[in-house]
Parts: sequence; structure tokens; C-alpha cells
Amino acid sequence: MPRPRGRLRASVRAAEVDGLSFAFRARTAGILVVSLWLMAIVPWPRDAYYAAIAVAFFILGYIPYRLRRHRRVEWIKLGFIVLDVALVTAAILVPPPVGLGGDWPVQTRLRGQEFLYLLLLLAEAALTFSPLLVLWTGAVIAAIWSVGVRVLYELPTTIRYQDAAANGPVASSDVLRLYFEPTFVGLTQWWTQLVATGLFTAILAVAVWRSRQLLLAQVEAEVVRADLARYVSPDVADALAARAPHGFGEPATRPVAVLFADIVGFTGLTERFSPEQTFALLRSFQERCSQVVFAHGGTLDKYLGDGFMATFGGLDERPAAPASALACAFALREEVARWSAKRVARGAQPVVLSVGVHCGPVMIGNLGADRRIEFTVVGDVVNVASRLEGATRELGATIAASDACVQAAQDPADRFDEVVEWQLRGRQQPIRVHLARRNPTLSAARSA
Repeated sequence: MPRPRGRLRASVRAAEVDGLSFAFRARTAGILVVSLWLMAIVPWPRDAYYAAIAVAFFILGYIPYRLRRHRRVEWIKLGFIVLDVALVTAAILVPPPVGLGGDWPVQTRLRGQEFLYLLLLLAEAALTFSPLLVLWTGAVIAAIWSVGVRVLYELPTTIRYQDAAANGPVASSDVLRLYFEPTFVGLTQWWTQLVATGLFTAILAVAVWRSRQLLLAQVEAEVVRADLARYVSPDVADALAARAPHGFGEPATRPVAVLFADIVGFTGLTERFSPEQTFALLRSFQERCSQVVFAHGGTLDKYLGDGFMATFGGLDERPAAPASALACAFALREEVARWSAKRVARGAQPVVLSVGVHCGPVMIGNLGADRRIEFTVVGDVVNVASRLEGATRELGATIAASDACVQAAQDPADRFDEVVEWQLRGRQQPIRVHLARRNPTLSAARSA
């Protein structure tokens, strides 16, 4: 089966958009937490200054969030990361306006731990499933922070270790004295910050890359499973995806309920139809019936022209399989009745459905050649169910169910109109058959 590249890209794109949305929500929560913390430790009116910075930081995150479905959102996000880092760096290194801050030297702003706020931007980038954003964020943090540190380092009022060591080695006591000078700026802390940022960026990028690979594998498996479900029953597709490439379809014998359904008089019904009309009729019939089968836990084994074969309990042994098959038979009859009534209301001919149901032990598994296999059931139960469906014409019934299936399902007898002994074509012994003669398809169609 060719890989559905377009749908795969669309699914990955949707996951990336969800990641950007989640990252924005996490960013908003972080802004609230940091804002409350600053309000608690920073006196008025300086806390209002930092509250304004928090609002600006929120806006810088909100704009790319609103543009998250834009086809150039990756480039937009890259640009806003630069603005994010520049804003946070400025908030850390640039003193508040005159009258809001203290009179400490500007160099002291490198002494705190506020650099850690920049690393929170790396955590936000990691939530987007994009290793590129993580690497870019780390690189921008290192570059802009280095520019800020360099500006403070080159101020005329800055005390530098290199200046003190220009005339020879500096004693340890003098180094300690220099360190406690308010205007001292050392590069050791800066190098430590760069190394830590680089390592943190690399680790996060690898973690995000691995998460992205898992996401791609999961999305691809889901897309393939969805496409596979268009050709086989969804439960078979799920089982095949879960057990492939080994362990699925190994032949096994187990009790299974088998249902055959067919449109009565299909040849006469479509005698005057164009090929397009016949195709549309079959497609509508198959779509409606397959939904009913799946809703009752059945496996759609195969389409048979104007009919189909379904099994219950084939993938896993379920005691309720006969009951599910009978419930499905009556639900199919009701669904076709509603559909037929709509057809009559618009002047089309009604559709009549016949159903045969039987249960018992069958051989189930993959059947066919290496290049073309089919997951199906084989056994006398299949033949009997098919014969029961065909016998509904002679018996004047819409549903014919074997006594074995009715007894196994413990089905209420009032759902059937009659029980007969019937000699099925090709069999030597008669079989006890429960018949449902009432035809809601015809009654609903006539009353429409």
C-alpha cells in the first residue's frame, strides 16, 4: 500500500499546531507564576515595572500563537524567539528607570540567578515537537546574553581580573577582594552559563527529536491503520496493526457467529439503472450496513456484490457473539427499512433485505497466496448461514436464524414469528430455523 504522504504531513502538522498551543498555555502559566513571585519580593512601584515587562512578554507569545496556522509559522516563531530572549535579557541586565530601582552599580545585575529565566524559554521550545526551535532558542540565548555581558564587561567603571593581573599574579586574598567589589565582572560565570546552556540545549534537542520520531511513528501507524480500515474491517485493521508482522492470522478453530445479508431482487431492482446509479445504490447500502455491523462488534468479512458476509467473535472468543449477530440482523433490517422509506418518499423503489444467521466452530485465519491473502472463516457454519439467507425467499421471511444460534444467544422468542424444520439445499438432515416474517422495510415504505 503506498504511503499516504499528504495525510501524514497533515497529521504531523496538526500535532505541531497542538504543541504550539500547549507551549503557549505553559508560557502563560509561567508568566503568572513569575509575576506573582516578583510582586511578593519586589517593592512598589518597581513591581509595576516588571509587571509591564510580563505583559510585553505575554504579547510576544500571543502573536505567534494566533498565527500558529500560518504557513510560515516556523519562521515567525524563530523571529519572536529573538524578541523573547532580547526582552528577558534586557529585563535582567538593564536597571529599572530612575526612581524605581536602587542605586547599586549596574554590574551587580550579573550576580543574581536571574539568568535561569532564560532557560525557561528552552523548556517552552521543547513543548513544540521541534528540535530546530530548541537549538535556535539555545543559540539565541547564548548570543544575546553574551552581548549583554560583554557590554557590562566593557564599561569604563567595570573592574576586571585581567586589569588586576596585568602587572603580575594576583594573590588569592586580592582575588576575593576583587570579587566582592560591586563593579567587578568576571568571565568565569559567563563561561559556565554558556556551557550549561549548550549542554541543556543539546540534551533537550535530542529528547525532543526522539519524541518527534515517536510522534511520527504513531501518526504514520494511525494513518496506515485508517487507510487499512477502508479495505478491511476496523477490528481486523486494529488487530493487524497491533500484532503485525507476526502473530496475526494464524489458523485457529473457535466458535463464531456468521451473518449473511443480501438485497432481495437486486437484478430486477437495477434492471433500468445506469452503471452509475447501480454503483451509488451499492455504495449507500454498504455504508449503512457496515456501520451497523461495526456498531455490534462484527467483522465485515467480505462484500458479495449486492450482499455481504459478517462474522462475530472471530478475532477473540466472545460468549456474546451469537447474541450480537442476532441483534445486528434485526438492526440491519430496521436500518434498511428507514433507508427504504426515504427512497419511496422521493419516488424510488423500496429495498428489501434478507438475512441468515448461524453459529458454531469454524477455522479462522489467513487464506490465500503470499501476494494476496484474506482473513476469513471456513467451515460448515459458513455454508449453513449462506443457505439460510437464500432460504428466506422460499420461507417468506426477512431473517432466518438457526436454532443453535438462537439457543446460544438466549434470544427472546417473541422476536421471531415461527420455528420450522427446513431442509437446506445440499444438506441431508433438516435444520430447525427461527423465522422473522414481519418486514418493516415494506411496511415503512408503503406508509411513507
